[in-house]
Amino acid sequence: MQQGKGRKFRRKKEKPEFDQQIIDLARVTRVTEGGKQLSFRVCIIIGDRKSRVGYGVAKGKDVQIAVEKAVRQAKKNLMTIPLVNGTIPHKVIAKFKAARIMIKPAPQGSGIIAGGATRSILDLAGVPNASAKTLGKTNNKLTNTMATFAALNSFLPQAVRLAKEKSSTEKKSEKSSETVKVEEKVEEKKVIKKTTKKPITKKTDDAPKA
Repeated sequence: MQQGKGRKFRRKKEKPEFDQQIIDLARVTRVTEGGKQLSFRVCIIIGDRKSRVGYGVAKGKDVQIAVEKAVRQAKKNLMTIPLVNGTIPHKVIAKFKAARIMIKPAPQGSGIIAGGATRSILDLAGVPNASAKTLGKTNNKLTNTMATFAALNSFLPQAVRLAKEKSSTEKKSEKSSETVKVEEKVEEKKVIKKTTKKPITKKTDDAPKA
């Protein structure tokens, strides 16, 4: 008997690069001359749980179409969150429209102390310890998501800051050296002009007067 006849080898499914989560799904309508056009709006978060996270908002005639468009947009809006000692670098408060979010560092072992969209974003970003609170009075998930990303965008790695400071100091030193060179050239031109001046000779009439 031939064993395994008709069996198909199953390939192991590769894990996707980013995990995704739908934050908000709403049905929206647009009134036109021909009538009302129904579509779906999706806000989706993607992250690799290794400090990279992004968001996307898109509309589509179908939920699946809207999700695919939002994922493509989220991949374009990816950002990297710098981590210091297993948490975020410092406390930050950000505002977007009516939403206001506060995120601050937390000691090791505390985990993510947050709720709503902020918790999902920090979880997909792979932040091990952080504390967040919604200070605004709105419960709109979309605006809270935007405020959270505005807060996370304020974090810059120390290396980037040092590089910016270094480049600014180098530019200042270059400008100062250029100004010194220009002044030296002007002085050299003045000296050359002084040395190359022709001696002034007065005309005298040698002929005897009649």
